[in-house]
Amino acid sequence: MRRLRYSDAAEANLAEIAVYLAEQSGSRTVAVKFIERLRSKCTQFASLPGTLGTARPELRPDIRSTPFGNYVIFFRYGDGLVEIVNVLGSHRDIDTYYTDT
Repeated sequence: MRRLRYSDAAEANLAEIAVYLAEQSGSRTVAVKFIERLRSKCTQFASLPGTLGTARPELRPDIRSTPFGNYVIFFRYGDGLVEIVNVLGSHRDIDTYYTDT
C-alpha cells in the first residue's frame, strides 16, 4: 500500500470546503461527514493497486484527477506515495487555477 499525503494547498482546500458547507447547510456535522467521505476516497488512491483517475497533462505532467460530488480531487503518484495536491470546486476554471499557481 502506498502512503497518502496531503499538500498544504489540499489541506487548505479541505478547510475552506468544510467552512463553506457548514455555512451553507447550517450544520457542522454535514461538513464534517462530507470531508470524512472525501478523505476516504483519497485513501482509496493509496490502497488500490494500479493507477486511478484521469491524467491531466494539460495542467501538469504528473497530475491526475477524479470527480467527487461537486468537487475535483487532483493528485499525483510518487515514489511509494499518493499526494493529494488540491481539491477544487468543479465550477472553477481549473486551467486558470493551475496556470496562475
